[in-house]
Amino acid sequence: MEERRAGGFLVDARRRAELKYMKDMWTKLVRAVAKGLMVRSDSRQVKPGEAFVAVPGVGVDGAQYIPAALEQGAEWIVAVPGTVLPEGAQATLVEHENPRAALGSLAAAYFKTAEHGMHMVGVTGTNGKTTITYMLEHVLSANSHRVGVIGTVNCRWPGFSVDSSMTTPDCWKLHEIIANMAEAGVDTVVMEVSSHALDQDRVAGIAFDVAVLTNVTQDHLDYHKTMDAYFEAKARLFTELPRQAKACVINVDDSYGRRLAERCPESVTYGLEAAHQPSMMGQMQSCTSCGIHLRVEHGGQSWEIDSPLIGLYNAANLLAAQGAALALGVKPRGLKTLEDFHGVPGRLQRVPNEKGLHVFVDYAHTPDALENVLSCVRDLDFARVLAVFGCGGNRDRAKRPLMGEAVCRYADVAVLTSDNPRFEDPEAIMADARPGLTGCVQVIEKVDRREAIAAALGAMLPDDVLVIAGKGHENYQEVKGERHHFNDFEVVKEILGEAVTC
Repeated sequence: MEERRAGGFLVDARRRAELKYMKDMWTKLVRAVAKGLMVRSDSRQVKPGEAFVAVPGVGVDGAQYIPAALEQGAEWIVAVPGTVLPEGAQATLVEHENPRAALGSLAAAYFKTAEHGMHMVGVTGTNGKTTITYMLEHVLSANSHRVGVIGTVNCRWPGFSVDSSMTTPDCWKLHEIIANMAEAGVDTVVMEVSSHALDQDRVAGIAFDVAVLTNVTQDHLDYHKTMDAYFEAKARLFTELPRQAKACVINVDDSYGRRLAERCPESVTYGLEAAHQPSMMGQMQSCTSCGIHLRVEHGGQSWEIDSPLIGLYNAANLLAAQGAALALGVKPRGLKTLEDFHGVPGRLQRVPNEKGLHVFVDYAHTPDALENVLSCVRDLDFARVLAVFGCGGNRDRAKRPLMGEAVCRYADVAVLTSDNPRFEDPEAIMADARPGLTGCVQVIEKVDRREAIAAALGAMLPDDVLVIAGKGHENYQEVKGERHHFNDFEVVKEILGEAVTC
């Protein structure tokens, strides 16, 4: 009995020594990275003397590339506990419970992220992220901030812009972008934060000052599997990453937003429905084809915004942007500059044309987004609503008939076509959406997206409105792993025989 107890003490002492050694090695590595040691998560890029982080991937575990990194000359390996380096390896192994988070910490050390002193704003939610980041850029710039934006459309700051390949870049690249912004004099970074990025710790090492939730509706269930898992990924922006002490701006008209607000009792809640008792209450004075007249009450003050944007969902977006701006010190009188904001490329973007047709391009690619945009134009004074839509391949199949149902509820003419089929058969994708179109007044099906747009334009009468949904600002169609140039706005102009001017 005494021997077993003594043995247990010996084991505990040995484990404490191991943990202390790992902590010391981690501290040593962080200091080396802060002095310029390069860190890689791709073994092919490793150079002699550098560090390699074995990041667990969605489909592939980075640990299997440790031998390759060692062959390239890596002197540091960061991996999960229990990892054993090949016999004879000269590198130092540093165990970390979460290599993804470790990469964020190392990126923050390398790029001095915490030392830049910039305000960090993260916007998450199924819909509205891009519009809100554009709104924030507009109102903050008008109130003497120098703003950088990272999002779905592009990454930009004054004097620089580059198109984005994903909503939220990978962790190391993200810290590098922030460092470049700091060097350019940016004082506030506004970024879209996707659920994938949150789940994969792509924003690790970034201390957000403000977090915004727009809504949580069905999307990305091919990845998250359940709505609760999808919600919990987004909730991490508010309750973790890396600190809880941040200003939270939450839409309580959304049921998941109300759940989140219970966890964040100090948050600014916003909404258009008085029943949910938002701390920032929006009251629609009018909503027409000319725009929105919105009254806002918050903190014992009230003010009004006349916006050229249309639709209830844009009223909600305006509230979100105002809540974040207020958290950053903008006064209510400074919010009036939102009256000069005219929208985002590919978000209910009008396609001007000499024929006088009412044509809009929108990024809506979820049931909820389609519901929002089509109900918006349905409530205006158009004779008929026509809608072109498709569903993305290799994504959540369950939402396809729901997208059809959303179109069927509001459109007089539903035009079903292809979106980004990726590696799926476009006709099979359309077959998944077809059940949702049962009972539609008129349905047109064209697998070729250009032909579908041409058919919709040909069916229009002067007082109709056409919404081409799904791709918005995108300038490509992804088929079998290749991206072919395709832009809905350009295609409309070409079919109408007009030059593309914007």
